[in-house]
Amino acid sequence: MRELLLRHRQILFFIIAGGLSAIVEIGSFKFFSTFLPQIFTTEQNFHGIHYPMSNIFSTSCGILSNYFLSIWFVFERGKHSKRREFAYFMGVSFISTLLSLFFFQIFYSFIFKDNIDLIFYTLSPEMTSKIAAILLVSILNYSVKKKVIFNG
Repeated sequence: MRELLLRHRQILFFIIAGGLSAIVEIGSFKFFSTFLPQIFTTEQNFHGIHYPMSNIFSTSCGILSNYFLSIWFVFERGKHSKRREFAYFMGVSFISTLLSLFFFQIFYSFIFKDNIDLIFYTLSPEMTSKIAAILLVSILNYSVKKKVIFNG
C-alpha cells in the first residue's frame, strides 16, 4: 500500500489540494449565497441563472487557493515562465468556471430538488449542486493542468 501511495504521490497531493480548495470554494459559496441575495435581489434567479455572482466569486476563491497549493505541493514547474504558467492556469480555470457554472445550473434545475439530511448537517439543493459540479470539473482540471501547464 505504501509503495502504491508513493508511486501515485502526485495524484494523492492533487486530491488533497483539490479537497482543500473545494472547502474554500464551498465555504465561500455558502457565504456569498447567503449574503449576496440580501444586496442583489436577482442573485437567486438572474434570468434563469441561479446564484451567478456567488458561483463566480466562490469559484475564483477556489481557483486562487488551488493555484498556490498546486505550485507548492502538487506539480513541479514546467517549461513555461511563471507568468505564462499563471496565464495558462487562469485560462484553464476560466473555462472550468464556465463548465462549473453550467453543471451547477443543470444539477440545481433538474437533479437536486430536495435537501439531503446527513444527520449532522443538511445539504441544500444549491450546496449539493455546487459540490457535484466541483467533483465533475476537477477530473478535467487534473488532466489539463498536468499535461498542458505543468508538462508532467
